Amino acid sequence: MSPAFGKCYDPSGARYGIPTFPWRLAPDGLATRRQLRARGLRPGGQPIAAQVMRANRRAGGTQVAFLYRLDQAKPVRPMTAAKSAALAAAMLARRTCPACRTDAGYCIPTSLGLCVTCAYPDEQRAA
Repeated sequence: MSPAFGKCYDPSGARYGIPTFPWRLAPDGLATRRQLRARGLRPGGQPIAAQVMRANRRAGGTQVAFLYRLDQAKPVRPMTAAKSAALAAAMLARRTCPACRTDAGYCIPTSLGLCVTCAYPDEQRAA
């Protein structure tokens, strides 16, 4: 057993306060938020049941993902017409260039703040 495995294995929750398992070794019946979403579920207000942990060598720390019980998860709420319209308006705002006020057809890069045509007018005329 490696030292990293021992640090991440605490099924009783004595060290971290909640049961902790090494990455990819969580018991059946528990899932992360992403895994719940892939199944069309959400935590639904339930408390965190456990966590998975792994050492992050690059950052010198650890990564943690919380686990929720599958039997207490609820279905994802359906998209309403108002929410769909709000998301469409937000995406249109991200695609609209503030200089020329046209829909660029892509999300305007925040690094430029303008569509590519307005940000680099000289290069566009030469082509």
